[in-house]
Amino acid sequence: QLQLVESGGGLVQPGGSLRLSCAASVSIFSSNTMGWYRQAPGKQRELVATITRTSSTRYADSVKGRFTISRGNAKNTVYLQMNSLKPEDTAVYYCNLETVVNSYWGQGTQVTVSS
Repeated sequence: QLQLVESGGGLVQPGGSLRLSCAASVSIFSSNTMGWYRQAPGKQRELVATITRTSSTRYADSVKGRFTISRGNAKNTVYLQMNSLKPEDTAVYYCNLETVVNSYWGQGTQVTVSS
């Protein structure tokens, strides 16, 4: 059973940076997209950024220019570099892997931006 394991969340002051990591427990060689979503209290889960196996990326307007998504060389890891963090970025961040036939989610990692 494929699992996604996230790490890197925490508490950071406004303007600070964090880097989230997510690793799939097995290598996926078929076409797939990995990404990050987030859910703030009382709000729906929303897309943050996605990246295909061929490294095409997509970002939410709210994070463009501040966040960068990338994949590891083994293609079963995905990273989210978050810079210039704002209090409104506070949420639980979830890693996602979409294949042709399945969708997988990580357990979530809390990111809190507060002074």
